[in-house]
Amino acid sequence: MAEALADGGTKSAAQRGGPGPSPGAFEQLGAVADAVLYEGYLLYPYRRSSTKNRVRWQFGVLFPRDWVEADGPVTPGVSGSADSWYQQTECLLRVRQPDSARVRVRVRYLQMQRKQVEEAGRPVESLRGDDGTVHLTFDEALPRECEIEAPLDELLRGGRTVAVSAAAGEDVEPLPDDAGRVVRSREEICAETTVTAERLSDGLCRIRVRTANTAPAPAPRTPRDEALRRALIATHTLIGGSGAEFVSLIDPPADLEALVRACRNEFTFPVLGGEAGDTGPVLLSAPIILPDHPQVAPESPGDLHDAAEIDEILTLRTMLLTDEEKREARATDPRAAAILDRVDTMPQEVFERLHGAVRSLTPATPTASADRLPGAVGSPNPVASAAAPADRMPDAVGSPAQVNLAAAPADRLPGAAGSPAPAAPAATPAERLPGALGSPDPVTFGTASADRPAWWQEGGDDGLSPTTDTVLVDGVPLGGGSRVRLRPRGRGADAQDMFLAGRTAEVAAVFHDVDGSVHLAVTLDDDPAAELNNWYGRFHYFRPDELEPLEPAGSPDEPSAPAPAAAPARHTSDSETPAAEAE
Repeated sequence: MAEALADGGTKSAAQRGGPGPSPGAFEQLGAVADAVLYEGYLLYPYRRSSTKNRVRWQFGVLFPRDWVEADGPVTPGVSGSADSWYQQTECLLRVRQPDSARVRVRVRYLQMQRKQVEEAGRPVESLRGDDGTVHLTFDEALPRECEIEAPLDELLRGGRTVAVSAAAGEDVEPLPDDAGRVVRSREEICAETTVTAERLSDGLCRIRVRTANTAPAPAPRTPRDEALRRALIATHTLIGGSGAEFVSLIDPPADLEALVRACRNEFTFPVLGGEAGDTGPVLLSAPIILPDHPQVAPESPGDLHDAAEIDEILTLRTMLLTDEEKREARATDPRAAAILDRVDTMPQEVFERLHGAVRSLTPATPTASADRLPGAVGSPNPVASAAAPADRMPDAVGSPAQVNLAAAPADRLPGAAGSPAPAAPAATPAERLPGALGSPDPVTFGTASADRPAWWQEGGDDGLSPTTDTVLVDGVPLGGGSRVRLRPRGRGADAQDMFLAGRTAEVAAVFHDVDGSVHLAVTLDDDPAAELNNWYGRFHYFRPDELEPLEPAGSPDEPSAPAPAAAPARHTSDSETPAAEAE
């Protein structure tokens, strides 16, 4: 499949290798940007006949305006899963070198390419050659990009607009023995990107990047599959700077929170790239919700076009495809063939790395001297915590967040309804738990009961009942049936949770993690599917310190069996991201 870069379109497009921001900053995000570009391109089982591969191109699709607004104006949102005709990024830029600061923008997208198999001059859906090779009609896509580089002063004076285009074309591939031919055709892509800047204060600017499809619209009732031929697909933007750095829009410095809230990002979600911190030299604005500083897990040997799925599971399932299914997948698309080749020849040591990895171990903050804590060296008491499957452990390769694309689409994010629940842990009798009514001990964070076996020991999960256990929050025992208000913490919260701040919910269950942390499973009061989600066991999960009880503390006579409260130490998975509270 031929691949080429689209021309920038006008003399305003930056020439590669010129002065300005280092190209390396963009290339460091290359793996993540490519994962965004091809997310959902082709899904397991990678066959054309699979239902999920008949409805494609779901993220960052920019159609001609008159076609997409035939039934009314588009409704802006932060995620690019809705069709639109434009995409807008706004972000804050700290200017370190006012006289020489420059801004560099790279717009990337896919151009659809129709692969049509022909036999004796007429189109056919499939064709088997004399050598047994199967050829299938299918839609492919080519990666395109356009780059803009300009001094910050020019952007402050009025900005720069660059044409973003990809030429129409047709390639013909004759099949062996004159069995037929494969015709690959593309329609012209016409769009433009405008970059402007606004000075907010000395040393601080707001950058706006807006890309719009300007192609002539097809007829209003043209099927979506046909209209896609004039669309920019999986559109996303990389923004870099020299003499300047970008501010996190997820977890901004306190003095910039109001200005961050004023940024209007439509059909895209900008996050920092590069090393961890609340500022960075490059920003990725993607149609999928991501955390700041996203990365691809180093254990992942290649793209499976489903970044929120488990590599190990997909690899195993792909290995088990029948020979006939593999033949169809190879005939569907060259990228599917590449996945099959990689899976079929994967060395054992590479496959074993997919099973799990521990990124870091963060000790809980002790409430007593270290040598007195259960599980400490010299202590007779083991640390008690609850078991969870290896693939559910934080940072495990094969967890839903194995690639740091927390989003993937919003319903795929950890903490969203439909996300897997933490494993249910073990408990001690209610009267023995710290903080239980009638117990002389207050709730302690980060400690485990000396009488409870460690989670890996026999009996470690005896006696736990997630639906009846409770945990004390502000003196109120919360458990199944308790009503709460959601208050996601400012740092360390799941990216999706920020949109639920202030909503009310009902607690369904109390769960433990292997490190002793506690999470409460809740259903939203205003969720029309709450009853169905509860029946399926699909919940949102929050730590006790992220919940505000809506019921007063009970009287001392009321029975209660509170579970140990969560440790204050940060406990996240790869895809969890610092999130500013949505206020």
